[in-house]
Amino acid sequence: MRFCDLGLQIEGTWLSRLIERVHGELADRSIWFRPHYWLSTEWFTPDDVPGIAVSFFLSHPRLLRLENKMMLEAEGGTTQSCLQILRHEIGHAIDNAYLLHRRKEWRHHFGRYGKKYPVFYQPKPYSKRFVLHLDNWYGQAHPAEDFAETFAVWLTPNSNWTRRYRGWPALKKLQFVDGLMAEIADKKSVLRSRRLVEPLHRLDMTLGEFYERKQEIYGRVHPEFHDRDLRRLFSEASESNVRAPAAQFLRKFRPELRRLVARWTGEHQYTIDQVLKQMIVRCEELKLHRDRSEERTKTESAILLSVQTMNYLHAGFHRVVL
Repeated sequence: MRFCDLGLQIEGTWLSRLIERVHGELADRSIWFRPHYWLSTEWFTPDDVPGIAVSFFLSHPRLLRLENKMMLEAEGGTTQSCLQILRHEIGHAIDNAYLLHRRKEWRHHFGRYGKKYPVFYQPKPYSKRFVLHLDNWYGQAHPAEDFAETFAVWLTPNSNWTRRYRGWPALKKLQFVDGLMAEIADKKSVLRSRRLVEPLHRLDMTLGEFYERKQEIYGRVHPEFHDRDLRRLFSEASESNVRAPAAQFLRKFRPELRRLVARWTGEHQYTIDQVLKQMIVRCEELKLHRDRSEERTKTESAILLSVQTMNYLHAGFHRVVL
């Protein structure tokens, strides 16, 4: 089925209720700017547009289940994660609406807005120069993302940012945003375009084509497991070995391991699952078996997978997706 034939809309869905909730947060801060919204293939805020594209699958329960089935998770698929992304994207939209990134003070705090967006970025997990809002230390991807993340933390109710970021260089960015929002609160936006970019009703791509491409993107780059590491985790098969084959063990706990590593690394579950798939195949080729307790093996499998994932992140292969 083609996107343009789905007949989806935001109005009347749980999305519209969450949008109204975040608009209430803006009103509580005396900000009267409101972005416009439309459905597309993913979340994004185009340059020079004070509006937000929302992932199509969030507008229908059946499509949300499809996204979870095909990608093993749905970005923004829970109330909390959807609110987080909405606040982040509103940061982009308000930046566009008031041309904030053209200000000298903006560049002083966040950097050059016109800097080329990287396909991948290398985060520094322990840096205190950036706020923590979305997973993957996303504020480090680009100056525009740094601003959007800082705005999102500032907007989030009960975030206690003055206390949480006390002593961090990121606190100066939050204080700058606080003053900036007070300045523009009662002013009309400079850009008022209602332009839509890649709206769903204009796309003739099919769902099958979309997921084939998306799975290829998320599964393209991942670390390789070394045989030495796998042999340390499991043992070679032998006649006296009566425990389960390593591949069978990993298949049994695959969903649990995938979710656990995603939780602590912030990496997309589909990417982690591709690493697990490779791990299972290699265990079969080496005829490895489990030679220790189930609980210990599960823990050490999660550790090995986490280490490989973090090596992947620090190698600079963290994908820019928003």
